[in-house]
Amino acid sequence: MRLVSRKAISKTASAAIIVIIIIAIIAGGLAWWQTQQKAPTTTSSASPTSTTKTSTTSSATATTPKISVIKIGLVEPLTGKYAVFGLEAKEAAQLIVNIINNELGGIKSLGGAKIQLVVQDAGETPDDARLAAEKLITQYHPTIIIGAYISRLTAAVAQVTEQNHVILFMDGLVDSLTQHGWKYVFRVAPKASAHGKSAVDFVLDMAKKKGLKIKTAVVLHEDSIFGTYTAEGAVLELRKNGVEVLDDISYPDSITDFSSIINKVKADNPDIIITIPYFHDGVLFAKAVQAANIHPMFIAGAGACGYTDPDSIKAAGKAVLWYTNTYSYNPYRPTKWNQKIVKMFEEKYHKLPTEAAGIMFYTMMTIYEALEKAGQMYPSNPLNADNLRKVLLSLDLTDNNSIAAQLYPTGHIKFAPNGDNLYAGTAVLQVQMINGKEVPVLVWPEPQPGVHPVFPRPDWHGSGSG
Repeated sequence: MRLVSRKAISKTASAAIIVIIIIAIIAGGLAWWQTQQKAPTTTSSASPTSTTKTSTTSSATATTPKISVIKIGLVEPLTGKYAVFGLEAKEAAQLIVNIINNELGGIKSLGGAKIQLVVQDAGETPDDARLAAEKLITQYHPTIIIGAYISRLTAAVAQVTEQNHVILFMDGLVDSLTQHGWKYVFRVAPKASAHGKSAVDFVLDMAKKKGLKIKTAVVLHEDSIFGTYTAEGAVLELRKNGVEVLDDISYPDSITDFSSIINKVKADNPDIIITIPYFHDGVLFAKAVQAANIHPMFIAGAGACGYTDPDSIKAAGKAVLWYTNTYSYNPYRPTKWNQKIVKMFEEKYHKLPTEAAGIMFYTMMTIYEALEKAGQMYPSNPLNADNLRKVLLSLDLTDNNSIAAQLYPTGHIKFAPNGDNLYAGTAVLQVQMINGKEVPVLVWPEPQPGVHPVFPRPDWHGSGSG
């Protein structure tokens, strides 16, 4: 029984094996036939498609990288005694970013990439500003940084951006900021000494038109590097024009009492006073002059950090009436884009944009136009700092081809190798009484329609050497 059973099993197993082999042969033959039927499709279609996809991917990586967001860092004094400037700069930057992203369609040469503003507080000290720049670069890796309005803070930021090969657009005005041989710094705004020169040129121009002779002057300035450079520009221009500088007085930015300076000015009895203030000291000085009944032929500010900005007028009231100040921005310039952006700013923030906002307007728009050109000139690596530097040095922006230029006092932006604008210029605003309210108006180089400079000061007693 056991032997028969084994034979039966052996026959059955052999039959099964033969069946399996036959099935495998049939299946293999069918698979081979199917493969042969599909082979032409694979060769003529799938293979080229696969090759094309690889080529497209390679091309996109090499020539048109996918960039959806471009981070721009903003380091400004948002707290402390300089916050009045930093906060206005931030407001202006946010306004321009919204225009670029929503109205202009982002950076079109980079597929409509949007600008993202990343902000840090520069505080009040160079150490604060340096740490803010380091934090921005470490956490956000911005393509460009803008800052930091106060020149000593800007210098601290520049040291960090230079070490990290990040483009820095400076809104600090001290001349020396572009004299260190730094490779990655740019400044659209006019330098500090140009403000001092402009303040003097305005006063001399007005005196000539009125038939008045200016013989003596006193120059006052806050003792920062900004105040010093601006004052130097004023002193050089005064002496160049034969005006005797009776005193060149500096004071600390922490000043709380102008009594001793006022006594010195009274003793000097100058024809004119040229002053380089920030916000806090400008308000104090104007009130001290008012209280002391000092009445020179004219008092002119330089450097756009006090007297004629809306916040200074609010704080000082009639004490700043007839004061002038030079500005790196002309809010009354009658170009299409300037009028449009000023209106948008006033509607959103309920005040006239002045120095801090104006510098940010044309700086942000210069960056926008540079990024557009970078996408065209360097499609494979548009955000590289060295490529961006080459793009910026190639720009030649005018009212006819540029939004940024329409926002600039001279209507022309072109960078020198050190990063300064070759066509930098200023405007002069004056506080006048209009409809019973102190208002800043444009008086020089060309007054706005319906406005005339008030010169000399109406309370001038005609005393002094003039």
